[in-house]
Amino acid sequence: MIDFSQTKSQFHLPEGVIYLDGNSLGPMPKTAVDRAREVMAGEWAELLIRGWNKADWFNLPGKVGRRIEPLIGAAPGTVMTGDTLSIKVFQAVSAALQMRPDRKVVLSDTGNFPTDLYMANGLLDRLGPEYELRVVAPEQVADAIDKDVAAVMLTHVDYRTGRMHDMMDLTKRSHDAGAVSIWDLAHSAGALPVDMEACGAEFATGCTYKYLNGGPGAPAFIYARPDIADSIEPILAGWMGHAAPFDFDLDYRPQIGIERMRVGTPPIIQLAILDEALRVWEGLDLQALRERSVALCEQFIEGIEARCPQLDLISPRSADKRGSQVAFAFEHGFAAMQALAARGVIGDFRAPDVMRFGFTPLYIDSDDVAQAIDVIADVVTTKAYSAPEFQVRGSVT
Repeated sequence: MIDFSQTKSQFHLPEGVIYLDGNSLGPMPKTAVDRAREVMAGEWAELLIRGWNKADWFNLPGKVGRRIEPLIGAAPGTVMTGDTLSIKVFQAVSAALQMRPDRKVVLSDTGNFPTDLYMANGLLDRLGPEYELRVVAPEQVADAIDKDVAAVMLTHVDYRTGRMHDMMDLTKRSHDAGAVSIWDLAHSAGALPVDMEACGAEFATGCTYKYLNGGPGAPAFIYARPDIADSIEPILAGWMGHAAPFDFDLDYRPQIGIERMRVGTPPIIQLAILDEALRVWEGLDLQALRERSVALCEQFIEGIEARCPQLDLISPRSADKRGSQVAFAFEHGFAAMQALAARGVIGDFRAPDVMRFGFTPLYIDSDDVAQAIDVIADVVTTKAYSAPEFQVRGSVT
C-alpha cells in the first residue's frame, strides 16, 4: 500500500491550484531547493573544480540512472542519464541502424512525438536517399513491420491522447522480423509499470521532467539491453563516453557498457535535483500507483462526460489501452484551458483542439478530481472561455 497523502506532502503545490499537467512538467519536490542550494553553495562554491572528485559529480549520471532502472524494469547498470531526450533518441536510432547495416527503413507512427521523428529523419536524410523514415497510423504498425525495417521506433504512450501501444507484442513482432526495437518512455516512466527486461527491447529513452519531477530541462535517460551494451558504436562519440576521458586521446575508445552512451559534460545541478526528486519513488509499488491512476482517470472521464457533452473523449476508453492521462477534443480547447488555469485548474492544450489532463497519484487525489470536474463544467457551460484574455496565445501553449 502507498500512503498517497504522505507522497503528496512531499511536493510544493501552490495554494488554490489543482495540477493536472504533471504529464508535461512535474511539480517541484520540497527538498529540491535545499539540494540545489547544497550543490551550488556547498559544492560548487567551496570545492570549485574539486567537486568532480570530492562530491563525485563525475559518477552522478550513472547514479541517477540506477534510480531510474527499477522504474522501467531494467537490469542494474543499463540506464545512463544526461543530455536531452532528442540526443538520446538520436543515439538509439543511429546505434540500431549500425546493428542492421543491410536494412534502410526506420518505422514509426503518427502518434510518435514530433522530435523523435525529426531526429530520425534528420539522420536518415544525411545517410542517403536509400534510407527511409516510414510513418504509419498507430493501428497499422504491427502489419508494417517487415524484412526491410531496421528499427521500429515508437512512443509507448501517445503524448496527445494517452493511447498506449502493446510493448510486449510489438517488440516481439519487431524481433520476429529481424528489426531492432526502440521505445520512448517519456509518458510511461513513473506513470505505469514498465518491464524492459521482460519485453526484450534493445533500447529505450525517456525524459525526467514529467512524471519523475526532475524540473524543467532535467536530463534524459537511455537504456540499452545488457547483451548489446558493449558492442554499441556511438555515432555521438563524446569525451565523457571515452574509456579514459582524461587521457585526452585523439582517437575514440568507447567506455564499457552503458557508460559509452554518455556524450558531453553532464548538467550537475539539474542532475542533483533529479537525484533528489527520485527519492520519493524508493519502495513505492508501481502497480498500486497504476491502480490509483486508473481510478482517478475513470472518475474524471465519467464526470466530464456526464456534465460536459460538448467535449469528446479521444483517449482510449479502456484503461488497459491508456496511459496516465485523459484527452478531450473541444472546438474552443485553447481558450477553455486558459480559463481553467485562471481558476486554478491547470492542464494543457495540444493543437488543434486537444485538452489534455494528467493524473499523477503522488500528488493528485479524488477530491482534486471532483473539484476539477466542477470547475471545468462551469467554464464550459457558461462559456467563460469566450473572454478576450483567454484568446491570447503565448510562446508555449
